[in-house]
Amino acid sequence: MSSLERPPLIVLVGPTAVGKTETAIRLAERLNGEIVSADSRLFYRGMDIGTAKPTLEERARVPHHLIDVTTPDRPWSLAVFQKAAEGAISAIHRRGRLPFLVGGSGQYIRALTHGWSPPAVAPNPALRAVLERLANERGQDWLYASLTRLDPPAADRIDPRNLRRVVRALEVILTTGRRFSDQALHGQPRYHLLTIGLIRPRAELYARIDARIEAMFAAGLLDEVRALLASGLPPDCPALSAIGYRECVQVLAGKMSIEEAKAEMRRATRAFVRRQANWFKTEDAAIHWFNVSAEPLAEIEALIRRFCSSRPPG
Repeated sequence: MSSLERPPLIVLVGPTAVGKTETAIRLAERLNGEIVSADSRLFYRGMDIGTAKPTLEERARVPHHLIDVTTPDRPWSLAVFQKAAEGAISAIHRRGRLPFLVGGSGQYIRALTHGWSPPAVAPNPALRAVLERLANERGQDWLYASLTRLDPPAADRIDPRNLRRVVRALEVILTTGRRFSDQALHGQPRYHLLTIGLIRPRAELYARIDARIEAMFAAGLLDEVRALLASGLPPDCPALSAIGYRECVQVLAGKMSIEEAKAEMRRATRAFVRRQANWFKTEDAAIHWFNVSAEPLAEIEALIRRFCSSRPPG
């Protein structure tokens, strides 16, 4: 099947706080579209404020998929996401509408758009227990440094605080003797892709990040985390390792002040932006980049219309 004969998929990428949510909604409204989230933080019910989840009002404007699909104590794997996303995209096509894949999580987007399969390495509970014990004894930074030495490309794309992913990468490396970053199986792309990247000047992006963090606390982020813990979720639950949640856990434990938490969130979010850039580079010719500050909505819409009209009918 040639690229033009594959079903179309619009992919919208860019750093956190750049404005993907509002841009995707406005485009989907104009182009008979539906949105499929590729942000792994949005899967979890009850984690709304700290993830900057689209509001109910925003979700009412166009259909959204893969938001609030599981609970924080039941994290989704990459394989589960791929299956669910493929199902959602197929259903959108059957309705005669245009799917927009929007994110956030570079690994999830690439796995879906490039036909990746995760490394076929069975879990090794004994090795995981050893790695987790080392993290407890020597610190997560030490474990992440070990991954950096063994597989720099994998380390560049994994949040150092995401213990579950760091442990999994090391588990695969130590089990197979090969780098984790080399082991994703590449299949055939399933979709005819148009990838759109959103950027802003760095100072403007950082200002938006800082304003978002302030707004999260004003909206009750601490209360949201307090409620999650009160529901029985353990403080070391992988979902609570997300930026904002882990800092609030420390605040509620009396180990960090609110101002210290905000400062750490600003630092961690800037580092996250740099990791996102490792997945989607501005020099990538396959990505059409637009500066959101220039209000490029009409230009992006025209590009998508040309893309859709280039496909054969049927």
